[in-house]
Amino acid sequence: MSQREDSPGPHIEPADEANRALLANVHPSGWVSPEPAPSYDLVVIGAGTAGLVSAAGAAGLGARVALVERDLMGGDCLNVGCVPSKALVRAARAFADARDAGAFGVVLPSPPQVDFPAVMERMRRLRAHLSRTDSAERFAGLGVDVFLGQGRFVAADAVEVGGKRLRFGRAVIATGARSAPPPVPGLPDAGYLTNETVFSLTDLPPRLAILGAGPIGCELAQTFARFGARVSLIEAGPQVLPHEDADAAERIVAALRRDAVIVLLGTKAVAARRRGAETILEVEHGGTRSEVIADAVLVAVGRLPNVDGLDLERAGVACDASRGVRVDDHLRTTNPRIFAAGDVCTPWKFTHHSDAQARIVLRNALFLGRARASALTLPWCTYTDPEVAHVGLSEADARERGVRVRSFVQDLGDVDRAVLDGETDGFVKILVREGSDEIVGATIVARHAGESISELTLAIVAGIGLGRLADVIHPYPTQAEAIRKLGDTYNRTRLTPFVKRLLAAWLAWRR
Repeated sequence: MSQREDSPGPHIEPADEANRALLANVHPSGWVSPEPAPSYDLVVIGAGTAGLVSAAGAAGLGARVALVERDLMGGDCLNVGCVPSKALVRAARAFADARDAGAFGVVLPSPPQVDFPAVMERMRRLRAHLSRTDSAERFAGLGVDVFLGQGRFVAADAVEVGGKRLRFGRAVIATGARSAPPPVPGLPDAGYLTNETVFSLTDLPPRLAILGAGPIGCELAQTFARFGARVSLIEAGPQVLPHEDADAAERIVAALRRDAVIVLLGTKAVAARRRGAETILEVEHGGTRSEVIADAVLVAVGRLPNVDGLDLERAGVACDASRGVRVDDHLRTTNPRIFAAGDVCTPWKFTHHSDAQARIVLRNALFLGRARASALTLPWCTYTDPEVAHVGLSEADARERGVRVRSFVQDLGDVDRAVLDGETDGFVKILVREGSDEIVGATIVARHAGESISELTLAIVAGIGLGRLADVIHPYPTQAEAIRKLGDTYNRTRLTPFVKRLLAAWLAWRR
């Protein structure tokens, strides 16, 4: 979906009605950029999540705003990330529900089948529908001057796009990041998919090799395996989801293997070549080499910040080609007029993190605020089945930082709703600082873990201890009741032998 400056605009495959509607919203071919204002309160470069939140928020507060986008408004999240991937995840989950319906006494007349072209058409149709929120027309209606084209800095206080100069009091760099394929010899010639191309597929690859078992790799491995592909998930590290709790990662490996994903841990791709229509990946594990044969290879590891072509040096903005724009804790760059937000300046590449950073930028850039990025409490979720949601420290993080913690775990096999749902393969783990009930981290493995983690995120942000969560009434039966159960578990640890003797004496006196 890349666009050269001399091209008529981005192109998305397949060129069907849904994708034409998408382009009409996020990069309309007939768009005429407005004449620039004499000066802008805020110029935003990049119309992904961070850029859109910055532009809409500033305009809503009365600022004069310009928004510059080279490719597609909505950025990765709408076009090649969260939106299309979760549409596929939901379709795969529907298949799994039908496949496993017999366990609930529901007998289907024939085994369920996946119509892959129909799955992809549904995804494209829903993506086009959601794109109206991020459209050039909508933002123009919000009072934002929208410029479609390559923006580049020409001075410390000016950006140029399409031959037009935009002067600013403040600017935000929100250009995001892109896939960065690993340096595997032969891979570029053999060909591969990334998140920027996999959603353009119209036919299911019979054999799919995925490099990288992070969130994207795990989600799409399970999804494509459920669609009927033979999937090999290749991870150089010792566990899938390397930033997650080790117990959670083990549950996900088990779930992937139940869906027939071939999980190869501690395995590194060392070469690739084409053989007719096939791609041969040479992999190494423990000093032994073998081959993985695939019809398509998906690269799901590594991201690089989009800083090329911005001419940051002309604005006095320091950056690193691999780590992105350099910012301080207030998200200010080395040019005090210019801020950055989102994937272009942070290792945590989540849509909701970009949103939160954009809100910090608005306070700090326009209103002399001192909000700090380090103060954010960041939850995240990987949308496998079951999902893995996390916030705060893991046990490994706590050890590394020298934070002494106690771990409380509630297995879903002892939660009534999970038993009734047939979704007992999960747990809730809450870490508290030793000697108190202060929650410092939590991990949930459950089918809808992402819907439950916010309760624990709120508890951390508001300073609500685990013991207090025992007082929160949860509807019965729900899987989130596991959190209340852990509150009870913690409170029982406070019932020491001494306290028991005091209570016994009190009750005896009351008789």
